[in-house]
Amino acid sequence: MSNWSYATATDERLAVINQQLGKGDTLDVIKWAYQTFQDDLIYSCSFGAEAMVLIDMISDVKKNAQIIFLDTHLHFKETYELIEKVRARYPDLRITAKQPEVTLAQQAAAHGDELWLNQPDLCCQIRKVEPMDQALRGAVAWMSGLRREQSATRASVNFVNRDGKFESLKICPLIHWKSEEVWQYIRIFELPYNALHDQNYPSIGCAPCTRTVAPGEDSRSGRWAAHAGKTECGLHLAK
Repeated sequence: MSNWSYATATDERLAVINQQLGKGDTLDVIKWAYQTFQDDLIYSCSFGAEAMVLIDMISDVKKNAQIIFLDTHLHFKETYELIEKVRARYPDLRITAKQPEVTLAQQAAAHGDELWLNQPDLCCQIRKVEPMDQALRGAVAWMSGLRREQSATRASVNFVNRDGKFESLKICPLIHWKSEEVWQYIRIFELPYNALHDQNYPSIGCAPCTRTVAPGEDSRSGRWAAHAGKTECGLHLAK
């Protein structure tokens, strides 16, 4: 069992390990994570472009890794189609679709139709944050495909981070990757990816809250575009 935990991950200890991991490459970070946490590590996967890179690398390190997908029941059909392609390509991976406890019908009855339009933060809380909290109970660490260049809120993320929201450790192997490098990897290894990426959807979330991005716009500007100031679903925001 790992001697790492949310409680033992002091700033000093994190600084040392992040410095050590910075001397290696992405695969070294993934290897360290699975060697350290083993089955106490869960990869929370959105099945975006970064996810394709991580899934491919993870499969080389731990073929039966645990992967969860937060199924809000509001995703594009292309996202669900991609998940089936990934299952076929990596049959040993343990991919679980984590469902919200509240159905869309129950949510509408309690809060009105299309909560994502009127109170997007509450919708994200019900359909993503709460299911994530349940999925991580008992897990010491989780992995994410965050990259520093994606947004200002992600610019200071490290390889290993204390996650106060879920009282766990968050592992981010791709922090230094650029978008061009992600796509180069996908093309070189002929990985499957979401067909919407070819239709000006660089960042893909739930269908009602995701639009295409025009040339020159920030890659995440298509997420919650109708709600000024909202750039995250809440999974990566401090408690």
